[in-house]
Amino acid sequence: MQTQMRGNAHVFGKNINTDYIISGKYKFKSTDMKDLSTHLMEDIRPGFHKEIKNGNFIVGGENFGMGSSREQAPLVIQAAGISAVLAKSFARIFFRNCINVGLPVIECDTSKIEEGDELFVDLEKGVVVNKTKGIEIKAVALPPVMVKILNDGGLAEHFKKYGGFNL
Repeated sequence: MQTQMRGNAHVFGKNINTDYIISGKYKFKSTDMKDLSTHLMEDIRPGFHKEIKNGNFIVGGENFGMGSSREQAPLVIQAAGISAVLAKSFARIFFRNCINVGLPVIECDTSKIEEGDELFVDLEKGVVVNKTKGIEIKAVALPPVMVKILNDGGLAEHFKKYGGFNL
């Protein structure tokens, strides 16, 4: 995983639930996350998957990822080519699922980020730079163990690498 990322923002509102991310109606139709990623956010932004370029960011408000505990939500985001999700706050289980699958989540004030803004994210420094607006936004730093899990590609890969949980 890269600790520094650059891409454009795709902005969504607050209380984005996992059914908005990937509708539950698809949970038994396919296990191919790349295929399912064509349905990412389709209920609130039809055709969204066509707007994404590898490395882009999803940006939300408060309580991003609320709802079910299905890991398909972060897996589909990842399969679509999104490098990280930024939000003012996250539902705890969604946050944990993102770390578990190796998808970076950045908690920060997203109110100064607009659709299409070019962002630079430095996970190690805990900073988001909105290059379009020329402003720096302080992010909540992830604990070192979470950074290590992300660097290993998620919790399963971390376990494979170390034969168990290794801080």
